Amino acid sequence: MPIATNATAEFQACIDACNACMQACEECYTACLNEPDVEARRRCIQILRDCADICSMASQYMSRSSEFAKAICNICATICDACATECAKMKDDHCQKCADECRKCADECRKMAG
Repeated sequence: MPIATNATAEFQACIDACNACMQACEECYTACLNEPDVEARRRCIQILRDCADICSMASQYMSRSSEFAKAICNICATICDACATECAKMKDDHCQKCADECRKCADECRKMAG
């Protein structure tokens, strides 16, 4: 449910998915930095940051009903897919959960951008 107005109701599922993905990526990023094989996670860590940032931006654009929201959601889906692929390569629980959130967000963003 939208927070202040009903103007963004049509975007709410995507906003929620973006917010959840951003949080998962930030948590996973921090957890990956503390893993013993942190050097092997370099690409994953970089993509986690990109994904968290684009998810936050997409949520913001949708929340203000920007005319560019669909374009941002399109690139967000691409980055979420890449992040899910990277996280899925790691065996730990936090990466697997993050990959799931990234996939959900990519699906919602594709619906939005459609």
